[in-house]
Amino acid sequence: MKVFVFDLLPYGAELDYLKDGSELPYPLAGRHFDAKVAARTYSEHLEAWEELDRLGFDGVAFNEHHCSPYGLMNSPNLMAAAAIQRTKRLKLLIYGNILPLHQPLRLAEELAMLDCMSEGRIISGFVRGIPREYQVHNVPLRDSRARFDEAFEIMLRAWQEDVFSYEGRFWQYRDVSIWPRPYQRPHVPVWIPLSGSQESIEFAARHRVPITPGAGGTPMSLQEDIVRHFRKCLRENGHSYSGDLLVAAANAYVAKDKAEAITETGPHYLYFNRTLFSHGSFTETSKQKDSGYVSPSARDYVRPSNQQAAARSRSDFREMTEERMTQLAQDMPWGSADEVTARLINQADRLGAETMLVSLNRGVMPHDMYMTQISRFAKDVLPALQAHKVRQDASLALASG
Repeated sequence: MKVFVFDLLPYGAELDYLKDGSELPYPLAGRHFDAKVAARTYSEHLEAWEELDRLGFDGVAFNEHHCSPYGLMNSPNLMAAAAIQRTKRLKLLIYGNILPLHQPLRLAEELAMLDCMSEGRIISGFVRGIPREYQVHNVPLRDSRARFDEAFEIMLRAWQEDVFSYEGRFWQYRDVSIWPRPYQRPHVPVWIPLSGSQESIEFAARHRVPITPGAGGTPMSLQEDIVRHFRKCLRENGHSYSGDLLVAAANAYVAKDKAEAITETGPHYLYFNRTLFSHGSFTETSKQKDSGYVSPSARDYVRPSNQQAAARSRSDFREMTEERMTQLAQDMPWGSADEVTARLINQADRLGAETMLVSLNRGVMPHDMYMTQISRFAKDVLPALQAHKVRQDASLALASG
């Protein structure tokens, strides 16, 4: 099993003192921004990525967000360029560029450059982003999927065809041949992280690209629904399933035991959910349907018992109590190294996922604490995960969707 670490790069200072009631103001005025905090944030996270490389992790993942302390990766490609200079073998999973918001030919060129600079260490995640990003860039939410589909086709053609032309609704190109080309052939690997919309699952299956079935913290039963539908759609498109098509996500924390883990990482987890998550945006499936971001049938494949979790109510995050966090932690890979290892292996086996994407620093975790987690995980958990051969027979029940 391969092990990647997901790093959100949140602004490195807590901002609860700015809240109006339970909400951090949006837009968050620039007068609250401290450039020294931002500079430290970038420096510390790049140092952490160097440590991941040194200790033998397979990769690091990071994404794109805008206009929020939730994450300071306005351009994940710039982060990748910096990381290339400071790492030797670590895969760099850009998870990912928000295709509907950007000029796809420019993205194709930048990713080809990065792939050559890194000698083939780039994995390109393609995402649609969250509603806040569309407001920032003045792109209608109802156009998101159509723009994504066009950009996806343009980028793959730019990477693979000697010369290509394209006439679409949003972008048009004539007689284009990009230089440089990706180092990896036929193109940079493409992965797609999913929040769970039916259309995104079906798109990934149609193109047979790896998926992450829900972010870390998504209930296991809902992840299983996503995987079941994905495998069904693969079959319908004449594709075979293999374990390298699944990347399982989890929040992990290694401590002496469960109680110590809750005490140490719990406050940071609460800050992430109560303050940072969905800042200036909305998560509710019902609102996403009303805006045209997802279709009315987006969650029809989900079992009735999981519909509440799939609804992604914002209040579930904003109003999370310590009691609720403690309850959730009982089923999370928080605790002793043995417990964390066992839970992550169990998740991988149940889903049939041959790659694990772990978050080790939810919230604004102090740098020394994050570095300690990287060290503990590398010493006490990573060897067992990388040695584990995922039991695809354990996930066979998901193949009968």
